[in-house]
Amino acid sequence: MNAAEHSPRRNTVADMEELVSMPKVELHAHLNGSVRDSTLLELARVLGDEGIIVFSDVEHVIMKDDRSLHEVFKLFDLIHILTTDHKTVTRITKEVVEDFAYENVVYLELRTTPKKNDSKGMSKRSYMEAVMEGLRAVTVVDVDFALQTSDTRTSMKGLPINDTCHGARRKKIYVRLLLSIDRRETTEAAMETVKLALEMRDLGVVGIDLSGNPIVGEWNTFLPALKFAQEQGLCITLHCGEVPNHQEIQMMLDFLPKRIGHACCFREEDWKKLKSSKIPVEICLTSNIRTNTISSLDIHHFADLYNAKHPVILCTDDSGVFSTSLSKEYSLASSAFGIGRKELFQLARNGIDYIFADDEVKGDLTEIFNSAAKELDL
Repeated sequence: MNAAEHSPRRNTVADMEELVSMPKVELHAHLNGSVRDSTLLELARVLGDEGIIVFSDVEHVIMKDDRSLHEVFKLFDLIHILTTDHKTVTRITKEVVEDFAYENVVYLELRTTPKKNDSKGMSKRSYMEAVMEGLRAVTVVDVDFALQTSDTRTSMKGLPINDTCHGARRKKIYVRLLLSIDRRETTEAAMETVKLALEMRDLGVVGIDLSGNPIVGEWNTFLPALKFAQEQGLCITLHCGEVPNHQEIQMMLDFLPKRIGHACCFREEDWKKLKSSKIPVEICLTSNIRTNTISSLDIHHFADLYNAKHPVILCTDDSGVFSTSLSKEYSLASSAFGIGRKELFQLARNGIDYIFADDEVKGDLTEIFNSAAKELDL
């Protein structure tokens, strides 16, 4: 029996306005895949004027909402060119955080692969410093990203969580960062990313992601770096089961990461291992359909995991490239799987349990959801 069959009609319909106003937790968002179309268009035009790209080749793709898989990869190629410039990385970071805050995302884990570009004087560290600069540049909302010491927390006791401006409380978003190991990288490059994450822990880096083209690279290449990260207390999330690779899926599940993303191409044996381990799954509905990883929502594994009460959290993956938002993902889940208003709210709230931030942040988020439950009559 689905949620729509045992809840009053008024509790099963969640309109977009209500979904936007609902607090949400985003745990699978790639920074560079979340860039605004308007920003892409502006920056691509500049590259066209400089003769770096042929602007007419990408203009129509940027303007589309329903991009084909081929067009999606074309955009990723463009974004890769754009994000080897410090100023652009800072701007994109600022705008992405603002867009998620506008959607009432109260906690955001943003993942990105630190890039090297010698011709632009970009190192993995300077790339991440550009990301940090973008977080500091946000002004429309308060951004909590650097880890606070116990002294800082003590000095802030008694202060309001958000500042007030013209009598209204300012919105606040917690942002934490995951450094991504790209599957094209060597063991040494992966280890460099992990060491950078450890150096930047006080600046809000909380974990490591393994991502990239799922048919490139082998698990054993990244395992030494991932083990080292795990031993040092960094949380790990893995893109897992994006393509049928039974052996790798089993090894990834045996590694016991804190979370996995997608889990689209699992066999029965994989599902059994996943469910027994209770590893939370980051579900990206629109992404899975647009990339043809799942042919239809009718057969999407979200329903089975949700009904089995397995830990799941709805996410966007690449909100810009796939023309979606977290509110749209919740709307899609509501309509496709008959999930009611209260159940959607609880689904979002459950995400607090799966975040990589500390208990202090979890406590603050719990208060935010408690307050919202009263305001939204949920």
